[in-house]
Amino acid sequence: MTIAERVRAVAPDLAEQERAAVRDRSLTAATWKLLLETGVLRALQPARWGGGEAPLADFLDAVFEVARVAPSAGWVAGVVGSHPWQSALFPEETQRELWADDASRMLSSSYAPTGKVVPVDGGYRVSGRWSFSSGCDHGHGVILGGIAGETEAGGARVPDYGSLILLRDEYRIDDNWHTAGLKGTGSKDIVVEDVVVPARRFLSHVRYEYLPDVLAPGQETNPGARYKLPWATLFNLVLVAPTLGMAQGFLDEWTEITRNRRANWGGKVGEDPLVQKHLADAYWTLDAAIAKMRNAAVTITEAGEAGRYVEKEERARLRWDVNRGCELAGDAVADLYRISSGRVAYLDHPLHGRFQDIVAALGHAFLTTDNVARAYAARVLGAVPPEVQL
Repeated sequence: MTIAERVRAVAPDLAEQERAAVRDRSLTAATWKLLLETGVLRALQPARWGGGEAPLADFLDAVFEVARVAPSAGWVAGVVGSHPWQSALFPEETQRELWADDASRMLSSSYAPTGKVVPVDGGYRVSGRWSFSSGCDHGHGVILGGIAGETEAGGARVPDYGSLILLRDEYRIDDNWHTAGLKGTGSKDIVVEDVVVPARRFLSHVRYEYLPDVLAPGQETNPGARYKLPWATLFNLVLVAPTLGMAQGFLDEWTEITRNRRANWGGKVGEDPLVQKHLADAYWTLDAAIAKMRNAAVTITEAGEAGRYVEKEERARLRWDVNRGCELAGDAVADLYRISSGRVAYLDHPLHGRFQDIVAALGHAFLTTDNVARAYAARVLGAVPPEVQL
């Protein structure tokens, strides 16, 4: 049985728990247990730590299915489920620190470098506030993005953007997650007050993402092809999968409601040919977006298996493909929402929450289209592309 099939088997339970998560503004313990038991959260963790070490496409399919019935759980599954993969790139000592006693320990994250990271002897002094840390209530630690001084790349000194791992006693959670969409993700702020993080818990994205001949420390102990994928493209995909899953869930709900909905003039809304065309367009758009997502996953997986470095030109195209797919799927959902009953304005209408979840997801910085469109098209035209993390 695939991970996606295991998720579908517990879909009613996930849907039921989603209602409680939305009320409580955080995933329930029962949801977290289901995500662990189905294997979603640990799908990308190395097998030697008891993880699934599954193909990326299998993980994305499972996240899609979670988000289809439980949007908040799907979002957290995608984000948090990517962290065992990234943690496997850290030094072996850090991996043991995380997993030796309990290999099911999970991390939340916040990658925007909004806090202060200062290199000191043996590590980094960290302080500040990071936002949108999805699933942080259930995390045993957190991955924070930061600029830790400078490093050399391409013959020049550049800001050293990277990820730092902090353990649960090294930060506090500010319970400020009051939102219209994705309420159950518990994406609260992380506050750090002058903590020194050892050097082994910092991973430079500049060095290990964009210098083809430099291996990340964890690739020595986790040499499998799964751990040779480009981080920014992979992280983009783990946001795309739940977003498209939410769109599929919206279409499922909309279709069921519209099938039996009667118009004010007495006929069935579903018999209106214009309504039928709107739905056909939406399904085509979503199917195309899903195909783009799976193509990107397969492309970087095959590159990893072949030991081929994925150049920025290809990364730019793949990220444009999947982000544009999400944008168009969001437009298709908005179109169907617009022609729904005026009752969708009520907070308890089943389409209202689903729509707000998709709007919230599309607001993530990694799902915006403008910069990745320019990063792709500028290269095609031989122009100077913008600085975008690819």
